[in-house]
Formats: sequence, structure tokens, C-alpha cells
Amino acid sequence: MTQDAAPETVGVRIARARKRRGLTQHGLADKSRYSRGHIAQVESGQKVAIPSFVAAVAAALGLDPGELYGQPYRARGHDDRVHTWIPELRRVLAYVDVGPELAGRPRGLDVLAEEVATARRLLLDAKLSRLGGRLPGVLEELTYYAHETDDHAVWALLSKGHYAAVSLARRLGYTGDALALMDRAMEAARRSQDPHLPLVVTLPRTLLLMAMDQTRPALTLLDRAAAEIDPALSDADEVAGALELRSAIVAARSPHAGSQAWDYYGRAVTRAQSSTRRAAVHDLQFTAANVAVHGAAVAVELGDLDEAARRDHEIGERTLTALPPERRAHHEIDMSRVHVEVGDYGKALERLASADRVAPQMVTFHPTARSVVAHLVDVRRSLPEPLRRLHARMST
Repeated sequence: MTQDAAPETVGVRIARARKRRGLTQHGLADKSRYSRGHIAQVESGQKVAIPSFVAAVAAALGLDPGELYGQPYRARGHDDRVHTWIPELRRVLAYVDVGPELAGRPRGLDVLAEEVATARRLLLDAKLSRLGGRLPGVLEELTYYAHETDDHAVWALLSKGHYAAVSLARRLGYTGDALALMDRAMEAARRSQDPHLPLVVTLPRTLLLMAMDQTRPALTLLDRAAAEIDPALSDADEVAGALELRSAIVAARSPHAGSQAWDYYGRAVTRAQSSTRRAAVHDLQFTAANVAVHGAAVAVELGDLDEAARRDHEIGERTLTALPPERRAHHEIDMSRVHVEVGDYGKALERLASADRVAPQMVTFHPTARSVVAHLVDVRRSLPEPLRRLHARMST
């Protein structure tokens, strides 16, 4: 595709998939919870394909949401190298009952522990290429140690390494690989004998369930995990708070449990205000700043755009700067979607440009960012330089 060519939109892919299934727009509406008019507007490019819509339509069509998004996305230059690490991660997945045969001596466990911590920081910084370059070797060496020693601490490190790999694969649109890596993360978590580590692995699993329009099972898993928290452990509030925030987002996305979203969120707010500040064990970002942006995200998922804008206004720049790049960019993308839906295209572009400044790789590979860019290109008579730059980067 040339630089000036328009990438195929989600709406075009939905229309094609619908016709392959022999469905009219009315037929697809009957199989999903969205009206024929909404489907028609997305297919024609008049509306942005929001995540809840894509999840529902993909489920109705029997497709992976990634097929409708057009994932995995290719990228220009250095960013595209991130895809080269997926086959390496698949190779690591082959080590199930036995460890690998290493070509040389593995690094020490203290070095590998620091590598796992670095992987978490790279994930929060949304530096996906650098994360992908480090993970396969770290996972291979930790797998070797885990099978050689059966040490609980090594299994814990391995679980956290797999957790990072799950997040990378999911962000790039490799759903099958993310699910397989998650099984490894859960198995390692159980063998670590850390009672809360399997609960942490529930977090990415529910994201994948939500993308498949399986919000009710996702909430069931989250509620079960919350019931298993041991309040006597030092990481209890961190894990419980992260589960409550995730539950709020899943409930807001759910057609069955939307009214519960603010209840879950309120529990997280109360916990954040009352809990004793302790060093994070899992770096789950259960902080006041992250709780605040989750409030705006709940409103976005509920479709309450006025409430989302009000909360965004209250958050302010100081709160945003306290967030890691991945979380700040996610909020900026959410708000760009709000501004597009109310027709304020200038502000929508401003928020996307802000996200791009702090986490360009996240913006490159984020489905909603791409949907907003495609919509802005369609509605603008001329393309401002920031939009032209984003569009060119995504037109591969």
C-alpha cells in the first residue's frame, strides 16, 4: 500500500464478513445487540467502530475481533521488528514438561529477576520492540531454572515474565499466542505457591474475554479472584484494587451488568483512599492517578460521554503526568474517541497527538487509535500535519 492510500476500515471488513455469512444488516442486528442503523453507520464510516461494538459483531459473525480490526498491524521501519519476536515466544511455549537445552550457561537468577522487572517497566512505558527483544531469552532461561530447581521463587519470576509476554501478544493482536502464554503464566503462578499470583493472571485473561464479548464469564472470574484474596498479605490491597478496577471496566462493557460498574469502581476508590501505602509487589498501578483515569474509562464504556468529559476535566495535567506512558496514552485514546463521537474533531486529534508523544508504539498498534485516525481522515477536507503523520504511519 502506498503512503497516501487509505487503509481498509473496520466497517469495510464487517460488511464483507457479514455478506460472506449471507447476512443482511438486519440479520446481523438480530444476532448482535446493535441496531441496523448503527451497523450501517459503522460500515459506511459515519461512526467509529468502538471496542464493544467490534466484540459483539465479531462474536455474532463467529470471528476473532482481530480479523475485523485487521490485526496484526504492520508498521514502518524499526517498529515492525516487534513482530519478529512472536515466533521466538512460540518456541518458548514448546517447553511444557521439560526445560530447554541451552546453547550456553544461563545468566544468574539475580540478573534474570532484574530482567523481569525491566520487562514490566518496558510494558508500562509501551516500548514494545524493546520488550519483545528481551523476553524470549529471559523466558527460556527462567524455564530452564524452573525445571532444574523447582524453586517457588523461580516459578514466580517465570509467571511474571509470561505475563509480560501475554500483554505484548495481546497488544499486537496475536490472540491465540496470548491465550497459550497465559496458560503458561497461570501454571507457573500456581507452582510459585504465591496465593495471589494466580489472581493477578486473571487480569489479562479477562481482557481477552472482554474482547470476545464474554463479559459475564469475565466478571465471574474476577469475582472469584476477589473472594480468594488473603487480607493479611502485604499485596492484598494492590491485587484487590486492580481486580475492582478491571471489574468496573468489564461491567461497564457488559449489557447485563452495566449498573454494577460504578459499584465496583466505588470500592476501588474507597480502597485507594483508606489503604495503607505500601510498596507495590506486582506493579499493578493501583494508584490515585490510575483510579482517576479508570473513572473516565468507565464512563466512556457506559457511553456517558458528558460524564467522561467531566471526569477528564477534573483529572488535570498533574494527575496525567503521574501515570506511566501506557496508562496516560490509553486515557488520551479514550478521550479522542469521546471527542470524535461528539463531533469535536480538533480535540480528538489533539488527544491522539498527546498519546503519540508519550507512547508512539502503543498508538501505532492500538485498534481504537487507528479507527479514530481513519474517521478523522474521512471527515477532514485537509489533513493537518499530526494527522497526516499518523495516517502515513498506519497506512502499511
